[in-house]
Amino acid sequence: MLGITIFSSAQEDSTKSISVKSSNVEMHSLLLDNLSLKNNLVRQGNKTSLLNNFSSVKSIEVDPLETQIDYKMLTGFGLLVGGSVAVVHQNFVNSWWKKDSVYTGKFHIMNDWYYALWVDKIGHMYATHLLAHGFSGGFDASNFTAEQSTWFSASLALLYELYVETEDGYAYPRWGFSPGDATGDFLGAAFYVSQYYYPFLKNFQLRWSYYPSEAMRNGTHKGNISDDYEGQIYWVSTRMKNILPEKISDYWPSFLNLSLGYGVRELDGSGGGKKEFYISFDLDAEELPLHGSIWQFVKNTLNYIHFPLPGIRITPDAKFFVFCF
Repeated sequence: MLGITIFSSAQEDSTKSISVKSSNVEMHSLLLDNLSLKNNLVRQGNKTSLLNNFSSVKSIEVDPLETQIDYKMLTGFGLLVGGSVAVVHQNFVNSWWKKDSVYTGKFHIMNDWYYALWVDKIGHMYATHLLAHGFSGGFDASNFTAEQSTWFSASLALLYELYVETEDGYAYPRWGFSPGDATGDFLGAAFYVSQYYYPFLKNFQLRWSYYPSEAMRNGTHKGNISDDYEGQIYWVSTRMKNILPEKISDYWPSFLNLSLGYGVRELDGSGGGKKEFYISFDLDAEELPLHGSIWQFVKNTLNYIHFPLPGIRITPDAKFFVFCF
């Protein structure tokens, strides 16, 4: 809360003082109620004095963090989200829920914890985090506070993912409600909120890269990018500049991250396959010399993608890649 207090006396040569408990907020106007200003403002150097007779003392309380919600922007954002959900729902109905499945009206659970060697579960965590980031753009533009935006964005992303998972529960027999998928959704939303309350966690960014698998390239994979698991790698990109000891950090470029990646190959559909771990350099889009709220959102979005840079596959067989993605 920003407090502004004006002190006055009945003497003609009294000096008025303004005490402002803020260092970062510009005050564009000052509302003075029931004050009679009888003389002009006199400026001397860097000091401002008021030589006036005032008949009262007035204290005004202003909250510099208080914002007015932009309801027009919020309405537009709501319509955009609602329309997108409707389109995606219809697409899922045609491509997923009615394909090799029927709506039985009976909810069922499918325990698939080891499906695709956990890549699917990590993908749910990543997707929920990415959705929360996308929703935050609308809440930020509508003048929600940072904390409000964080909670509303994470909650909306989690609710959407759980809605999809619930629909899976009614699509029998191919699909079912997956506790593993729901856990990934929850972890993605929880990590998003945790990064707000613990800024150190922002040094660890969830990222994704994709190169079509052999099955996708030769046309034998009947799905799409979302379930082409052998073509996906999920990464945790680390801002080494911020976590290395100071003597080493001084020499580490601020734009260069180090990422740990996880992928799979030779999946057999029954829980078998090979796990792959990677270490690769990465870029921090935050270092791009672009400024402003829109550009900031763009840079944050780019940081959800792993940039193709030199890296090493550690397991199951070591291999160096000039462009690791």
